[in-house]
Amino acid sequence: MPIRDWPAAERPREKLLARGPAALSDAELLAIFLRTGRPGHSALDVARELLGHFDGLRGLLEAGRDRFCALPGLGDAKYAQLAATLELARRHLEATLARGDALTTPELTRRYLASRLRHRDREVFLALFLDNRHRVVACEELAIGTFDGATVHPREVVRRALALNAAALIVAHNHPSGVAEPSAADEAMTRRLRDALALVEVRLLDHFIVGDGHPVSLAERGLL
Repeated sequence: MPIRDWPAAERPREKLLARGPAALSDAELLAIFLRTGRPGHSALDVARELLGHFDGLRGLLEAGRDRFCALPGLGDAKYAQLAATLELARRHLEATLARGDALTTPELTRRYLASRLRHRDREVFLALFLDNRHRVVACEELAIGTFDGATVHPREVVRRALALNAAALIVAHNHPSGVAEPSAADEAMTRRLRDALALVEVRLLDHFIVGDGHPVSLAERGLL
């Protein structure tokens, strides 16, 4: 039965308008994005198939163009729409951080860093440069490495901090393997970076490691 023939309370779009987007399942949200199904299958049927094929929402959202477009009912137009939607969400998080009040919410900082790094297939090291009120001055990728490593020189981080007149930093890097547990090398680099920044009176507030799950905070581990 087409979605338009369902009871109003069960249609994803009407449900969203009545109860808000948080009330919808992944499949229902995806059905609204898809808008239409294919002969014999509603948009919700297609959404459930896609989530099964890609092993969940994250697999779908991070699928490459060729893999995404290879499935029936999808193509370049849908891929472009999805990519634009994801980029808008990332820029919204970035704009929220840039307003200066977001760093009082550590969870939002985590979500932003995850949105920047989780999908990368190589290690990327980035830094959030903050002023003396912990407002974001800049966010820069300082090193892009390989699948299992990115070389970061503390002197380069210090140089950028001084150039931007930063008072504090939050740094982060991803583990493309998906395992966010810090290595001994991660811990040693964090201590070297903390000590180098301290020489110029810049505080290292945290170092996040981004993997498949919740980003790990080295400050919460007692390493800062």
